Amino acid sequence: MSKPFATVLDSRTSLKNETGSWRTNRPCYVHRLPPCNVTCPAGENIQQWLSFAQEGKFLSAWQEMVTNNPFPATMGRVCYHTCEKACNRDQYDGAVNINLLERSIGDMAIAQDWQFEPVQSSHNKKVLIIGAGPSGLSAAYFLRKFGYDVTVYESHKLPGGMMRYGVPAYRLPRRVLDAEIKRIENLGVKIICEKKVNKLKDEIDKFDAVYLAIGANVASPTNIDIEGDSNVIDAIDFFKKLEDKQMDDIHLGNKVLVYGGGNTAIDAARSALRLGAKSVKIAYRKTINEMPAHETEIQEALSEGVEILCLRVITSIIHNRVVFDKMKYDSEQRILSKTGESESFIADSVIFAIGQSVESEILAEMDEIKVSDKGLVEVDANMMTSKKGVFAGGDLIPGKRTVTNAIGYGKKAAKCIDAYLQNKEVVKNPKNEVANFKKLNLEYYASDKRKEVSRLGDLTFDEKDVSYTSAEAIKEASRCMSCGNCFHCDNCYSYCPDNAIIKHEDGTLEFNYDYCKGCGICATECPCGAIVMKPDDK
Repeated sequence: MSKPFATVLDSRTSLKNETGSWRTNRPCYVHRLPPCNVTCPAGENIQQWLSFAQEGKFLSAWQEMVTNNPFPATMGRVCYHTCEKACNRDQYDGAVNINLLERSIGDMAIAQDWQFEPVQSSHNKKVLIIGAGPSGLSAAYFLRKFGYDVTVYESHKLPGGMMRYGVPAYRLPRRVLDAEIKRIENLGVKIICEKKVNKLKDEIDKFDAVYLAIGANVASPTNIDIEGDSNVIDAIDFFKKLEDKQMDDIHLGNKVLVYGGGNTAIDAARSALRLGAKSVKIAYRKTINEMPAHETEIQEALSEGVEILCLRVITSIIHNRVVFDKMKYDSEQRILSKTGESESFIADSVIFAIGQSVESEILAEMDEIKVSDKGLVEVDANMMTSKKGVFAGGDLIPGKRTVTNAIGYGKKAAKCIDAYLQNKEVVKNPKNEVANFKKLNLEYYASDKRKEVSRLGDLTFDEKDVSYTSAEAIKEASRCMSCGNCFHCDNCYSYCPDNAIIKHEDGTLEFNYDYCKGCGICATECPCGAIVMKPDDK
């Protein structure tokens, strides 16, 4: 990591920051925003908990995680880890395996029964949350932490929403989900299941605020001609029956066709294989590159034997014969058109996975709440509907429909509800400059490629255990480059020719500008881009 000092100094003589004995620029420590943090829909401070994990302080890492997300073990399984795509290390030797680290630390928390800190304050105000999915439970968690009396109504037999009724057990074991929900209940949140709200007006009067977190758990309608005794089921009903162990109601047969291109379609196809189907095909109207499903999920489905038929649109289903129109697609102009050709396929069953919509009966009598033409609730910047005191989020408002986004919505809603009930402004997070790849000094990072881990196992609903050991977690977390934030490597302290840097006992550093000449060596040699040169203001 070190270089001869004379070489360092000689190589910087032509830098624009080199001002000799008359300083015009001064170095400053900065806190740039890591790109992983920027892209996390749940708003996790990923870099911070990675720094704890590097030191083997896994409890501290977990406590940092749950500052922003009460479901780390769940998220470590179902999140599509946009943070890893943004990770600067991905441009060097492979992104840090943030997703698997989160899962591993989340699993440690369950194994060791780590619990949330007890609530210390109380506001003596009550909040109702309708829907115990990721958004509703996230909001409940944060509101309870803020000191509110929180009640959650859930229409299903068990809480979890689409985490339970939309994600198969081989991806998210129910023991994991149950443990993380139980932890929220232990905090003091009351969850009442099999409680369907028919008259929202009556409930509003009983609470100081209401958060609508109704998931998209209704299959979107189709206009496909279906004749005869065709065995057709929508994916949402399929997963519900699977979860409720209603196996006698599931008759897939040997040849299964799944229609759709999202993650739900992939999950349905892989579940059909696990139920014993001999041939499973997915039909999608565009190309495989246009499929909205996550790339990892697509590749795992293909590895398990699922066949994907692209550029196919079902026109009719007659008994067990599925008729397709072959399509052509111009990705640049985003135009889908028919080729004039058709084909047919024999299927014992067809699973529709072409989208979900929100069950909006609860809003029918609420004229004060504005609903768009697409059936989504209109909210203001603080997530409040047009009915004062009633908020909405998750799948009920426009936005991406993922577990991670839903958790982020829940956290934001909790902050907005707290501000409303306390008659204060919502405090927005500061927007710091993002630490991009060009701001790093790669000379100080040894190549250390991540170890890829496959989640593929036997074709059962049992999850394959891929979590890191403690030693593996420390090693992988140590690959974090600490983009934009000082990690106390002491390069600036070592290379400063003027002894102008003061090192404190706690490891923090500061500049002594009485000695600094503004040469800029500290900024150039900083591995993580945590020092910038600014015009001197003296």
